[in-house]
Amino acid sequence: MKPTAALPHRPLIEAEKQTPAVLHEFLRDLEATERSIEVWQRLVRLGRTLDLPYIDFISASSFRDWKKTRFVRTSYDSSWLNSLNEDPVVQKWSYFRSHALDHLTPIVTGLEFIDDFHPVPPKRRKVLELAAEKGLRAGFSVPLRIHAPPQSGLITFSGNHARRDMLTILRAHGWTLHVAAMAAHQRYVMHFAAEFADRNAISDKQRELLVLLGHGLKDKAIARQLDISVSAVRQRMHSLTEKTGIENRSGLAALAMSLGLVADPLSHGASDADEVEILVQMDGSGERSRREGPISNLR
Repeated sequence: MKPTAALPHRPLIEAEKQTPAVLHEFLRDLEATERSIEVWQRLVRLGRTLDLPYIDFISASSFRDWKKTRFVRTSYDSSWLNSLNEDPVVQKWSYFRSHALDHLTPIVTGLEFIDDFHPVPPKRRKVLELAAEKGLRAGFSVPLRIHAPPQSGLITFSGNHARRDMLTILRAHGWTLHVAAMAAHQRYVMHFAAEFADRNAISDKQRELLVLLGHGLKDKAIARQLDISVSAVRQRMHSLTEKTGIENRSGLAALAMSLGLVADPLSHGASDADEVEILVQMDGSGERSRREGPISNLR
């Protein structure tokens, strides 16, 4: 993994330094990132700093459907798992993944903690034994969420440690690892979504089409906007569906919103000149909404 150029550091004020130094330094590095690879590199560097060099990062739109995994990143050569994962029992059964389906609590992982799990199938135990031989004897796995529970993530930090040594690391740095995983996940997914257009070679003309689809325009209206034929609109749309795998207009419109090409309707789409409605909820005093504006006056 080739490191990117060092990112500039902003000075911290004293009020920011009340968390562990390794954590606030990591978060300061993280906020300066501009690409998903930079987030990953800083996550790996944190793991190595804490003697947990083996990092697994899994993101899925639904952990209940294994085909919807969005990406898997590891800080080590995990190709030895490929043949093992061909076995349906091994592929579908993983205690820390199944735990992450429904829970937010981090858990310890690896052969050193096998007695702390629910009963582990023999085939999965062999995977843990092989992982231990590769240096992944003990780990700390953090379940993650974004937007809604079905959209899940999982970051695991592992190392070649006996149970006692791993628990010592967690007593010293467990909070740091948990917060770092949550922040890195959010930042990585943000960059990863923005990089979708580049990964799929979406051209400027296709982005233009996505904007109009995001605003709900039909083919004839799009053709008028772009000053092209309806046939050309449909050809451009067909190319988009092939590149993205999204086969309908609503999906392409949703993509336009995910890429930030059109406003998220949940943000009300208000401009600086608009009034905004603020929901105020006060325990013991009820709920009310008030109108404020323009937005620039609220900053």
